[in-house]
Amino acid sequence: MVGQALIFVALAGLLSSAIYLLLTLIAALRFRLASSENSACDYGDMLLPAVTLLKPLHGSEPLLEENLESFFRQDYPMFEIIFGARSGNDPALSVVDTLQRKYPEVKTSVVLSGEPAFHNAKVDALGKMTAVAAYRYLVITDSDVRVATDFLRHVVSPLLDPSVGLVTCIYRGVPTGGLWSTLEALGMSVEMSSGVIVAELLEGMKFALGPAMGTRKDVLAGLGGIEALGAYCADDFVLGQLTHAAGRKVVLSRHVVDHVALNRSARVSLLHQVRWMKSTRFSRPLGHLGSVMTFAMPFGALGLGAGLATGRPALGLGLLSLAVLNRIVLSLITGWGVVRDPRSLWFCWLYPARDILGFLLWCASLVGSEIVWRGERYQLQAGGKMTRKCGAAGSTPESEAAGARRHS
Repeated sequence: MVGQALIFVALAGLLSSAIYLLLTLIAALRFRLASSENSACDYGDMLLPAVTLLKPLHGSEPLLEENLESFFRQDYPMFEIIFGARSGNDPALSVVDTLQRKYPEVKTSVVLSGEPAFHNAKVDALGKMTAVAAYRYLVITDSDVRVATDFLRHVVSPLLDPSVGLVTCIYRGVPTGGLWSTLEALGMSVEMSSGVIVAELLEGMKFALGPAMGTRKDVLAGLGGIEALGAYCADDFVLGQLTHAAGRKVVLSRHVVDHVALNRSARVSLLHQVRWMKSTRFSRPLGHLGSVMTFAMPFGALGLGAGLATGRPALGLGLLSLAVLNRIVLSLITGWGVVRDPRSLWFCWLYPARDILGFLLWCASLVGSEIVWRGERYQLQAGGKMTRKCGAAGSTPESEAAGARRHS
């Protein structure tokens, strides 16, 4: 009886993952069709507004100079870049100085935010950067993001519609070397991107993705300023949620950016991903709980075990094979078909292993409510808010990684 029940669970999970795969295919076709019809570049230079790029920094990182340089090279009529750092001895500022001398025609400035007033230090820095922004249109991007030269045209154009309050982008993962960085990057390109396009298909965009977002000052003012996000861990998700609740559209751009997977060691990479999943659990608990049914490999492995236990090895192998095929196809549809990540083609055979890892990370995210972020311990609360716990985190994998990046 137990073996039969396990086979039933495996079949149910494989059916749900097959439905998810079908939804991903529909969403991918919709995404590519909209990409081919994208009119972002139809606006002449005279119609495109001046833009302020907000770029928070936090130490040295792999590929940092290439990432930052891609913003200096934007094909856009008028923009400025404001870099934010907590102190003047942040090593990332030396990279900024090099690029400022290389591109003297680009208007840039640096804001030193000091010790944060909010639990979310990034939001604190963004608030101080926004206060000195010269232009109404704002584009916020992370330091580990690299973009094409037409990025600003694609992100800003939808904001010319007053009903649009926020534009965001999906991303393809870029590994920095090693198995764990490759697996994390595959998760960005496939697992994350498929979840986003399916969510857009089923209910429209009600959230944003932090690596790249565009908005206007009037939108932020209507939400109480960007400082309203200061108590939240997943500030990007909350910004999209509040924008949608205020009656403005959140638009998923058809422009895909590169997002660098910085973590090369297993320990740091896994803890980083668990932290992200844990914040998702507190920001949207039902969605996070239901996401377990989008995995395929755990149910294929369960089917194999149940088949062997009940004397039906052929059935078990068949169920496992269906799961492997499902994940390879998902990697091809989303990783290549949507975000055009060549590694999703080359390593599609590896994605079933990434699916098992994703499931294990999901399980780990269900345990506890504490996270470590930038060397500080925080307690997550309902709705995604966080409070700082007394005392520093000490030597943590995350702080060790930050130290390694600073000396890379």
